[in-house]
Amino acid sequence: MIIAPDWTEYSVIATGDGEKLERWGKLTLLRPDPQIIWHAAKPLRSYEDIDAIYERSATGGGQWVYNKPIEPEFKLHWRELTFSLKLMGFKHTGIFPEQAANWDRMIKLISQSERKINVLNLFGYTGAASIACKSAGADVCHVDGAKAMVERAGKNLKLSKLDKTGMRFIIDDCFKFCMKELRRGNKYDAIILDPPSFGRGPNGEKWKIEEGISELMELVAKLLSDDPLFVCLNSYTTGLQPGVMANVLKLALPENAIITADEIGLQTEEGLVLPQGCTAFATFDKKID
Repeated sequence: MIIAPDWTEYSVIATGDGEKLERWGKLTLLRPDPQIIWHAAKPLRSYEDIDAIYERSATGGGQWVYNKPIEPEFKLHWRELTFSLKLMGFKHTGIFPEQAANWDRMIKLISQSERKINVLNLFGYTGAASIACKSAGADVCHVDGAKAMVERAGKNLKLSKLDKTGMRFIIDDCFKFCMKELRRGNKYDAIILDPPSFGRGPNGEKWKIEEGISELMELVAKLLSDDPLFVCLNSYTTGLQPGVMANVLKLALPENAIITADEIGLQTEEGLVLPQGCTAFATFDKKID
């Protein structure tokens, strides 16, 4: 398992009984996590100073319940990057801390490439991976179907004090955008995909990862430049294990792709490693003639 590095303002305090207690800067939050099937060492709700709890609804979904007034938005830092967060629907805050494992690897690959890297981030959400790549000197095209998330990505770029030159923010269905880019003849040295299990594009386009990921990866392979640097595919979908994702990349990408796949996780203060999805990562041996 790959562990997210260098968090100083975020941590998992304790876990158990389907929930995790987290520290987000000055806030302490309690959220559901379906992978936490073990019992807590002590009831998590007995901890003092929990600011908000995400309560599941019996009919689906849920809502945040506040134990004390908190600001509508708060900031979190990872290394030199700054993210604006808020308590969103379906238990989200605006970033996934475990993805720091991938941000770290992307930054290293881009920084060590000694050339200008052009990155495409599909399903880019609030832009953490885009901003990490930008901080390493890449040009980045950030694509997501949700206007509010793309706007927040732009805000995070500004908060991180990064130049917007070479940065594009696109509101579009990712599948349709890839087809447009193919017709335009655009290519990318690195491509990131973080697709949801289910989703809809800005015009109601339906997405289900098991049905669409192979076709999307075939498009992605055609968008790679002649000298690609990496492809990163993330998943939180039950059933898409690392080996499955590795096979998807292997079948779609050029023969010189070197593919690894693993779980990503977070170290907890109680001494556990909490699995938080998985990643398949492809680097490339050498340029194909």
